[in-house]
Amino acid sequence: MDPDCLFCRIVSGKLPAPLLYSDDDIVAFADIAPQAPLHCLVVPRAHLPHLFATNASDALVLGKMVATGTELARRAGLEKDGFRLVWNCLAGAGQSVFHLHLHVLGGRPFSWPPG
Repeated sequence: MDPDCLFCRIVSGKLPAPLLYSDDDIVAFADIAPQAPLHCLVVPRAHLPHLFATNASDALVLGKMVATGTELARRAGLEKDGFRLVWNCLAGAGQSVFHLHLHVLGGRPFSWPPG
């Protein structure tokens, strides 16, 4: 746990946020600056700054993050129109909070490549 990390404070309950999902390994909550009707974040409870800080021993939690993001999209009714999962790794790729997180976006059309 990093006491200066925004997401660590949410995970620990020191910073209140309405949780969409929570278990022993991960937490999901709405993004404070949504870019789509559904825009939530799935984060591990353990402080991992980015994907380069993970290894094979993190595969189960990474898979759980993807499965949870998919379930949140399903609950939002996106099985017909689809959704997007986004990992930003480091500042050059758009990461602004250095606690690993998966964006779950849906409810509007997306283009490729992203802007």
